[in-house]
Amino acid sequence: MWNTKEPAPRSGRIHGGEPERPVAVADWVRERLGVAADPLQAQVLGAQSRRGILNCSRQWGKSTITAAKAVHQAYTEAGSLTLVVSPSARQSGEFLRKASGFLSKLKIRPKGDGDNEISLALPNGSRIVGLPGTEATIRGFSAVRLLLVDEASRVSDDAYLAVRPMLATSDGALWLMSTPNGKRGFFYETWANGGPEWERILARATDCARIRPSFLKEERRVMGERCFRQEYLCEFEDSGEQCVREGPGGGGADGRGGAAGAWVGGNGHG
Repeated sequence: MWNTKEPAPRSGRIHGGEPERPVAVADWVRERLGVAADPLQAQVLGAQSRRGILNCSRQWGKSTITAAKAVHQAYTEAGSLTLVVSPSARQSGEFLRKASGFLSKLKIRPKGDGDNEISLALPNGSRIVGLPGTEATIRGFSAVRLLLVDEASRVSDDAYLAVRPMLATSDGALWLMSTPNGKRGFFYETWANGGPEWERILARATDCARIRPSFLKEERRVMGERCFRQEYLCEFEDSGEQCVREGPGGGGADGRGGAAGAWVGGNGHG
């Protein structure tokens, strides 16, 4: 059963280090960052669990909401470290660009921490650092208070195992966020077999008022049933084929050629 409780009020600390009144994180995000979260997004923002996994549709707003979660953590807990791990440096950079925009709304001029290429440093000593999901280069951080693994279904198991120990001394929170990518890897295993310590949140496109039913009907026709169910209904399909949209050059992430804009493995014809 999914936890569908409304987020509980949470105490925090303002960026200058003084106590602030208890306030739900979703309210803080709306008032300070200008983002009106829907009920499921509010659940992600206000979750008290130390372990969380978000299985969400494409275009649900995952990056925006988790960037807001990262900024709230950094702003309200002085000296804290938030680490964002993504499959590539480009994706981590995009995540931090969203966070940078939120800092501007807090009247904080975004700047790096001087040590990490993809990073944000706050006046209260907190940092948000983005890393590519490469096990060989990801080590070296400790006492992480919030660890976000973005597009987790596409981050390697080795990278995931390399970052988990960074929470050992901080009692930090770990959140995995992704659209499914087959029945493989730590994201699938955690969703299917993780213990009761994991708060699971399922966010299908059909439950998102921002995504029009007419758009989903078109996507279902273009992508085919199997890929549609994975990309928009958050179902873990068998791993024999990947649902990959080809780019302009015709070469998908799995290395197979095809016509630009075509879906590989999406029509069920082998």
